[in-house]
Amino acid sequence: MRSKARVEPGGKPEMLIDERRQHILELIQKQGRVLVGELSRGLKISQITIRKDLDYLQSKGLIRRSHGGALRIQSSALVDPTLQEKQKHHSQEKERIAAAAIRMVEEGQCLILDSGTTTTAIAQGLKQFKELTVITNAVNIAAELTGTDFEVILVGGTLRKNSFSLVGPLAEDNLEEMHADILFLGVDGFDLEVGITTPNFLESRVNRAMVKAARQVVAVCDSSKFSRRSLSRIVPPGALHHVITDRNLPQETAEALRALGITVTLV
Repeated sequence: MRSKARVEPGGKPEMLIDERRQHILELIQKQGRVLVGELSRGLKISQITIRKDLDYLQSKGLIRRSHGGALRIQSSALVDPTLQEKQKHHSQEKERIAAAAIRMVEEGQCLILDSGTTTTAIAQGLKQFKELTVITNAVNIAAELTGTDFEVILVGGTLRKNSFSLVGPLAEDNLEEMHADILFLGVDGFDLEVGITTPNFLESRVNRAMVKAARQVVAVCDSSKFSRRSLSRIVPPGALHHVITDRNLPQETAEALRALGITVTLV
């Protein structure tokens, strides 16, 4: 059984290791540098633990250690654009991908929608149905579906303002109790060796819980996401059943996916 966050004497739950490392990484990205002493005081944990976290982040190529702290490394793998920024890119492709995803849906099914612009487009198109159950960690998707008769379930958790998504142990635990027909999963990077990836540790954990909860896992992403690796792996390619993407996907990539037993739909 996965360990829970411990509660400090004052009643505030401690961060899990992934949460703490994500927090430190985001501080470094924002400020350019951090000091071990300041992090130790701010997070109320030992300097030894902070040094181990920084060493781990450096081992992953995410930061550069310096005397007494760490410095930022500029890398496309760490970029975590906002939902509004993502909406500006490949909008026509996303609409076609969403339309193909909606054709897979049948009345009365239970769906999981990950956060993202493509899944938001799917949510908008689902309004043609009368009876669906939609599980999501995206606050904006839940709001999009408020005018429907659907059963809409938010998984709970801590809000990531960049993506309007809910992450953390509460979201993961709730997903462990759920079962769905189809998961539509948006991705930030898709590498045939590594798998599908996202810039955020915590988001990847919630996404993995979604994969476990779904009978059919469908990645929905435009072709620009392929041959890209982001920070944290969600699942290897073999965990997917279906990929919906646009026709700019290289033929050899499509063939490699099909060789893995994955259905590929090009739109």
